[in-house]
Amino acid sequence: MADASGPEKLSKVEQAKASFCGLDLEPRLAELGSQGWEALDEATLTIHLKWLGIFFRPVTPGRFMLRLRLPNGVIQADQLAVLAEAVDRCGAEGSADITTRQNLQLRGLLLEDMAPLVEAMTAVGLTSRQSGHDNPRNITGNPLAGIDPDELVDTRPLVEAIQARLLGPGGPRNLPRKFNVAVGGAPDSFLLHNDLAFLPAERDGELGFTVMVGGFFSAQRNALAIPLGLWLRGAQLPDFSLAVLRHFERHGNRAARNRSRLLYLIDDLGLEAYRAELLASFAAVLAEAVGAGAVAGSPAERAATLALPHDGSHRVNQPPRSGLGVNAQAQPGLHWLGLHVPMGRLDAEAMLELARLARHYGSGELRFTEAQNVLLVGIPSEQLEALLAEPLLQRLRPEPGPLQAEAVSCTGSRYCSFALIPTKTTAQTVVEELERRLELPHPLRSHWTGCPNACGQPYMGEIGLMGAKARHEGQMVEAAKIFLGGSLGAEPALAELHGKPVPLSQLPDVLEQLLVERFGARRRPGT
Repeated sequence: MADASGPEKLSKVEQAKASFCGLDLEPRLAELGSQGWEALDEATLTIHLKWLGIFFRPVTPGRFMLRLRLPNGVIQADQLAVLAEAVDRCGAEGSADITTRQNLQLRGLLLEDMAPLVEAMTAVGLTSRQSGHDNPRNITGNPLAGIDPDELVDTRPLVEAIQARLLGPGGPRNLPRKFNVAVGGAPDSFLLHNDLAFLPAERDGELGFTVMVGGFFSAQRNALAIPLGLWLRGAQLPDFSLAVLRHFERHGNRAARNRSRLLYLIDDLGLEAYRAELLASFAAVLAEAVGAGAVAGSPAERAATLALPHDGSHRVNQPPRSGLGVNAQAQPGLHWLGLHVPMGRLDAEAMLELARLARHYGSGELRFTEAQNVLLVGIPSEQLEALLAEPLLQRLRPEPGPLQAEAVSCTGSRYCSFALIPTKTTAQTVVEELERRLELPHPLRSHWTGCPNACGQPYMGEIGLMGAKARHEGQMVEAAKIFLGGSLGAEPALAELHGKPVPLSQLPDVLEQLLVERFGARRRPGT
């Protein structure tokens, strides 16, 4: 537990969490469903169920969201089909969103749907455990892992091993706040918005990982992860990740939730003291492994040997690739096809069709990207022509417009009570209008978020947009703040606020002018 002791020092959320762990609700899901959501107490409804990935949505009372865990964004066609059937049963209320953590979340579900759905997911190897609230969130990696011609390290086995360690018997069950972990495996794996990121790096000619810590976005503060000054071999990432989260579980701030993320703990301790405490935590994790016979040697010696000093330099020096269109895999004669999913939203029909296409034309595997798009992999050359003629590709296009391709959006006010604007529909309408008016020399990354919590990561966009309110013609209206200058290349930087909030009715005109003046766009004749 945290250093703060006694209920009087815990925030209200921490007091509610202290009563029991939400994971203990899983055997009772059928019972809770039969009772009905209105019979649940507030803590169970709004906090504890999130340990199982089940989210009550106040703006759609009675309809719930279920967030999956998809390590590295990998999903199989049979798994996607199971999820599609669950969405289909929700009728017009059902949909699925690809998230910025290579994940999938299902919407429109009833509480009584949860027990049979969890059972069906378990049967095909899926889980939603600890995907929400104060838990280690979905672990991300290179969406092209294992098929990438530019790959440095295949992140899939590393991400899966980290998840198994964190969700295993010795993993954290009550963190002070959510925790994001990511593993880079290619020159374009930008991951510095995570609490803990492992970036491919060399030390004495050996390729391993430098450790970056403390990245996050919030309403109060936004920061990129900084070098911890340690280097690890791939095999040590699961134990080290567990050591980091155990330390955070013990020492993170539980009195003030606006100071409970990892960066604030690093601020309080200082980087050098934090690093020293982590090495001690790492040694303790290794000591457990020695006691279990998993590893040999002195734990302290192993920690000192394997967590070596490092200057923080790494092999990541390019913005993330979109992965869209037809691309040659590392395996001769095979390709992946990247499809654009407008604002990351899928319906049951599209999910079932994606599953069919993956089975019929490819290996049966699909990947989700942090740009909220989907990849079909393992497609032989001779299958490409027929695949590209499939009707679904008129909706999910392999070659979208330059603004569509990398437009990312949070949920928005349709499902989130914090959002100030309907981000997905607004973003789609504005992007379509701008592409009608303008020609752009290259794809442009835009990030849309409904509120200052920044779930849509506006600070990562070349253009970022955040829901707001503004006075227009004597009325308070829906508006957007504009951020400019986000860079995900060799010298990453966060976008900065540009001017005052713009009413949504004026947003296309304002963005048109910015795109012409700053991004080399040209107006189409006749517009």
